[in-house]
Amino acid sequence: MQDYTPPIDDYRFLLEEVLEFDRAMSDLGKDVDASLAAAVLEEGGKFCAERLHPLNREGDEHGSALVDGDVVVPPGFAEAYRAFSDAGWPALAADPAHGGQGLPFILQLWLDEMLSASNLSFGLFPGLTRGATEAIAAHASDDLKARYLPPLVSGEWTGAMALTESGAGTDLALLKTKAADRADGSFAITGQKIFISSGDHDMAPNIIHLVLARLTDAPPGVKGISLFLVPKFLPDGARNAMSVGALEKKMGIHAQPTCVMNYDEATGWLVGEPHRGLAAMFTMMNAERLMVGIQGLGIAGAAYQQAAAYAKDRLQGRSSDGARGPVPIIDHADVRRMLLKTRAFVEAGRALAGWTALQLDRAHGHMDASERAKADARVALLTPVIKAAFTDFGFESAVEAQQVFGGHGYIREWGMEQFVRDARIAQIYEGTNGVQAMDLVGRKLPLSGGAVVEELFALIEAEIGSAADLFVAKRTGEALASLRQVTADLRGADADAAGAAAVDYLRLFALVTFGWMWTRMARVATSDSPLHRSKRMVAEFYARRMLPQARGLAESIAAGEASLMALPADAF
Repeated sequence: MQDYTPPIDDYRFLLEEVLEFDRAMSDLGKDVDASLAAAVLEEGGKFCAERLHPLNREGDEHGSALVDGDVVVPPGFAEAYRAFSDAGWPALAADPAHGGQGLPFILQLWLDEMLSASNLSFGLFPGLTRGATEAIAAHASDDLKARYLPPLVSGEWTGAMALTESGAGTDLALLKTKAADRADGSFAITGQKIFISSGDHDMAPNIIHLVLARLTDAPPGVKGISLFLVPKFLPDGARNAMSVGALEKKMGIHAQPTCVMNYDEATGWLVGEPHRGLAAMFTMMNAERLMVGIQGLGIAGAAYQQAAAYAKDRLQGRSSDGARGPVPIIDHADVRRMLLKTRAFVEAGRALAGWTALQLDRAHGHMDASERAKADARVALLTPVIKAAFTDFGFESAVEAQQVFGGHGYIREWGMEQFVRDARIAQIYEGTNGVQAMDLVGRKLPLSGGAVVEELFALIEAEIGSAADLFVAKRTGEALASLRQVTADLRGADADAAGAAAVDYLRLFALVTFGWMWTRMARVATSDSPLHRSKRMVAEFYARRMLPQARGLAESIAAGEASLMALPADAF
């Protein structure tokens, strides 16, 4: 396998020329410019390339193991995590009030991309910790914040979230874990959770679980769910009454311990209000959904790098005119098609992730409350798109990159089959992509009576209108018109109609936003530099070979639910 090369030049291009980073930071009163941001990303990229990428294959082959009731991670992981924490990376964008550095979230999100590209299993440890930190910071008591946030922010301790049960996955109303009030401010948590990433390991001296459970007087359904902080080790140093029942045997992310967790009257403390745990947990889940989307992006970018390098070295077949042979397979049109599809997604996705991250910074830090609310609504609208589209395109990209290798892509030593296996989970966890699509159609399109999505459409229309001479802008405008029409058609749709349209609608939405980002990039890529020339050419490919999918998606959406629902259930 080739070395991993962090995409620092692309980050710098986006910061300086596409996303107007310096202006965005000035609006927020942050003393951070594009030069400093690129320097931070460069250092993060070095850590990923030099410390984490070399561990990725060994971690996959070795896996985590359950030894005498405790989880042991693969060789090198614990040492790498200590170095990661000592360098301050877990605190990068965290609140300075809790020991964080307070840097812009865009740096965190792009660091997540490099973590996912170099070692997805490793990246889950700090990613889940950050989600737990955000939930505690937003909802816990001052005492819990003071005790648990500093070591979580610093990376001394790690976090995990425990939602899923064997009978309660997407439908959390069915969960059965109980919480009994002990009358001393704590609760006894009893139940079993499955699929708990980072549930146990030997990389940190404490692991803080956020557990969904029902108080004994809880009403039925989701309105009866509360959230509890349950540490592996209690404040007095005693081991809490929680244990690992098993490690899940998984298709991918073998180095990441995915645990069955048993809580046997484990001590926990309420986070937020009783029976309001789902709202508190969604603080963590929304952060994790953005991170999971970036996992798809990171895998796609890493797979592209490997496949492009291989395609330039591998000699096979003759040139199209038959005059030369064997030639590097990069000369073959179909190989270029696969590589360009992946690159067109990766570079547009990276730009859209950066734009969304700046909106999140704006939502948290702008002085004007109305601007904060507008930015927060944009992030809410785009979160299911980033989670689902990035992981769908990410998996497809991993498969395309594997295909470039031919039979060698199926062999472990080249690493491509690991990308495919690792990428697959991102389409499933933190809410399956079908659920994300339903969230977009059912919950996000109606935000503020539809004003949020219309405002985004108007912004896209204005920006592509200012670049009307670009072919990618023209094609994006056509796709936007289709998206607007199906959006109007879906208003007030019943459950069957929404369900039939949702996945195609989300992909169409993603294609339009990628076209918007390619328009932004092509508009500023006016020089004769290799980077600018590449941007213009990939934008042209995207417009001609990928945006036409929008027409087919719109037609599929317009077909409605009739053909899906006509076949009787017993005929399947």
